[in-house]
Amino acid sequence: MTQPGPESPRNVVLYRNGSVYTAADPFATAMLVDGDTVAWVGSEQAASSIADSSMDVIDLRGALVAPGFVDSHMHLTETGIALDSLRLGGVTSARELLDAVSSATGNGPVLGHGWDETTWADPTLPTPDELERASAGRPVYLSRVDVHSALVSTSLAHAADLRSQDGFDGGARVTRAAHTAARQSTRQLPEEALRRHQARALSEAAANGYVALAEMGAPHIGGQEDLRLAAAWNSPGGDGPALPEVLLYWGELATSEEHARSLMDQFGFPLRGLAGDLNIDGSVGSRTAALRSGYSDAPGERGNLYLTAEQAAAHLAACSLVGIQAGFHVIGDAGLDAALSALDLAAEQVGEQRVRAAGHRFEHVEMVDAPAIEKLARYSVTVSAQPAFDAAWGGPGGLYGKRLGERSASMNPFASLYAAGVPVCFGSDSPVTPLKPWSSVRACLEHHTEGERISARAAFLGHTRAGWRAAKYPNPMAGQLVPGAPASFAVWEVEELMVQVADGRVQSWSTDPRARTPLLPALDTGTDPVCLQTVRNGAELFSSPALRS
Repeated sequence: MTQPGPESPRNVVLYRNGSVYTAADPFATAMLVDGDTVAWVGSEQAASSIADSSMDVIDLRGALVAPGFVDSHMHLTETGIALDSLRLGGVTSARELLDAVSSATGNGPVLGHGWDETTWADPTLPTPDELERASAGRPVYLSRVDVHSALVSTSLAHAADLRSQDGFDGGARVTRAAHTAARQSTRQLPEEALRRHQARALSEAAANGYVALAEMGAPHIGGQEDLRLAAAWNSPGGDGPALPEVLLYWGELATSEEHARSLMDQFGFPLRGLAGDLNIDGSVGSRTAALRSGYSDAPGERGNLYLTAEQAAAHLAACSLVGIQAGFHVIGDAGLDAALSALDLAAEQVGEQRVRAAGHRFEHVEMVDAPAIEKLARYSVTVSAQPAFDAAWGGPGGLYGKRLGERSASMNPFASLYAAGVPVCFGSDSPVTPLKPWSSVRACLEHHTEGERISARAAFLGHTRAGWRAAKYPNPMAGQLVPGAPASFAVWEVEELMVQVADGRVQSWSTDPRARTPLLPALDTGTDPVCLQTVRNGAELFSSPALRS
């Protein structure tokens, strides 16, 4: 008879003397984690009665334990490259940009990210030859903040054969196919370098309280090998560090049910769907988002439609038949018109119920009016949005106003989407905006359009539990801290806890115990809570020395 082997030691951790954000007990101050599961939440008095010497006891000293964040739209390799290359968000002129290029060290292409000419006093961009001289002949690729256009040097334009591509006009700025070719030319990196960039992004995410990230892979971004490397982080070998879970999407157009199945099967690992950055259009900042009428600062331009309604409909129908998520990158109102027409056409082909049941998702959806919101709700389409876009580009004098004029007032209507019952989840689109989840929650509270603000609780749920649901994650308890739920959470050093609502006419804090509303960090201080620890399924992803000091 085979004797059972020795049991591995139980990893039991008691967090106490803080606050726990949980629906099980809005006044909980302690939580017990047993292995990969939340075993108990409750009061400090009860914690004293269950504590014993076998447990790792962590004194929170007033810190907050809350469900870990889920970034519903990001790009691992691009984020890592942006973190490790020239950071151009603070550049205010072509001269400063050229100085940054001149200061770049190392060999190979000069890479940078984040410039935004709409914030410059003089928006004139440098020429390819100026970039060439500044880099001393090294190829230069500098992505705009929205990553839908870039500046390239003369040598990169020649090496990537950009002159034959749509979107190249002889200047340094490239869009559309020329931009894709330029980016891919600078992404021909050894596997070791790609893994290093992805690891950098995952570490950054863990240090900011993220337990999962939706990786939006696509042929025009990093290709299949990039997605395969991203998938490998979910099964690290040996004694590799624990990392946030990577929720994998692939943005490639399916033309039939059989084609959709083959696209899903080609990788040999599970995908969440054929969604994400399958572009129907581009971005507002690069004037490639498809608009019904011209850009306010360039009336002759109306952006680009990369897919027809018929192509998008075939994709939606194919994925609906397979029972998987389809979706698109869509920003402009004309782009959304095409996506919504595609929903109708797909419903005619395979039936409305199949379309609804598949749980499709549209990314960004920045320009959406009331009829469009009604149709999104009808088809149960999840909107995966980025609140930091409004914080960065909304309001008087912002990018939206410059590009769209009066239309900018109706951008990113979160409250209207929620009111209509449209499922909403939130992300960063990193590297477009940083992996700073509390700043994103604050952006929902302080939306430039007052009527589109939502409460901190709604925004927090959109960044946590809704992210799991949007990915059709199999565990229905993911994203909450109740007994039996996955032990995936972050610990935060906070200044104050409160209830924060979106309507300024309503008292924005509450200490009334009858409210029974879990408290969240006060976000009107101008600073974000500091992450002390991030844990996924009981495994520590990040820990600050301050946690146990």
